[in-house]
Amino acid sequence: MTATAILALADGTLYRGRSIGVAGAAAGEVVFNTAMTGYQEIISDPSYSGQLVTMTTTHVGNTGVTDEDMESSRIMASGLIVRDCPAQWSNWRGRYSLPQFLRDENVVGIADIDTRALTRKLREQGAMGGCIVATGDSGQPADEQQALSAARECPSMQGLDLVRQVTCHEPYHWREASLDWVHRHAGHHADYRYHVIAYDFGVKYNILRMLVDHGCNVDVVPATTPASEVIARSPDGIFLSNGPGDPEPCGYAIDSIRELLRSGIPMFGICLGHQLLALACGASTVKMKFGHHGANHPVQELATGKVMITSQNHGFAVAEDSLPDTLKPTYRSLFDGSLQGIAHSQLPAFSFQGHPEASPGPHDIAPLFRQFAELMHSHRQQEH
Repeated sequence: MTATAILALADGTLYRGRSIGVAGAAAGEVVFNTAMTGYQEIISDPSYSGQLVTMTTTHVGNTGVTDEDMESSRIMASGLIVRDCPAQWSNWRGRYSLPQFLRDENVVGIADIDTRALTRKLREQGAMGGCIVATGDSGQPADEQQALSAARECPSMQGLDLVRQVTCHEPYHWREASLDWVHRHAGHHADYRYHVIAYDFGVKYNILRMLVDHGCNVDVVPATTPASEVIARSPDGIFLSNGPGDPEPCGYAIDSIRELLRSGIPMFGICLGHQLLALACGASTVKMKFGHHGANHPVQELATGKVMITSQNHGFAVAEDSLPDTLKPTYRSLFDGSLQGIAHSQLPAFSFQGHPEASPGPHDIAPLFRQFAELMHSHRQQEH
């Protein structure tokens, strides 16, 4: 018997389909991602914690799953929603199918629904609470009332601190470079020129790899690590990672960043780290209607007018009209004009809203890592 599944939205809409994951139920904010590839990287991105991810591309699962493409230790999305999940997959690097991956990770998924209609609804009404209820192979129909009740009770992302759920529990070292770096420097070891402390608000593995690519010896610390502990390690730079949820409830991180700014140590933030840096400097953030989730977002560098294609995954944004005099805008979205980057006018600190490590351009935004390295180099020369 075919295992059935239901997706219920908080507004009462029901979508009936086929289960492609584990039997059970999962609620979360329903969002859509417009990327054509990278489904494994997307659902293993900690920034998707607490969300049910809808892929707008039609066929999802064609290339199976491979361990090398994970962005964290497990699936972080609460559930997956697709139009079609093929029965067969093909990839010389692949280890197993997407449905097997979902089942192994105890994650629900639904296929065979009209994701175009769902995406239109989310664009018009905004991201909203939802719930997937999936049955086993018994053929029993999924419980509509259970799905509707859970969807309506799903808490809003606004005011929700999800960082504590995804951050590491203990500090750890990261020394692995990207496969691209390894192929270009066969037989050579990474040149560790800078000691970087990376705050883990939900960090993606490839961000850490790209830091190593640019000469960084990386120590990753939990999100709640006090600034005094970081300063005591005498790092050359501080990295503020991506992560899920609303940045405003993360007062522990904002306070630490504010203190770290006073130390004068170079700082670079991505995604949630960008928002937290802005909050620490006195700016404010806003909840977006349906957020930016995809790999085709054009962003303009304000200083040069250059346009770059970027990967995006965020439901909150820094309000540009709230920037204090100490912060200047550096990048802006060409989709909706929202702020995409800031730089401090007096301190060696800057940030970017998108995900430069995801390489959709494929390397349009990668120079930000080089900019961070140059900032650390300049700061070191000034100290000596």
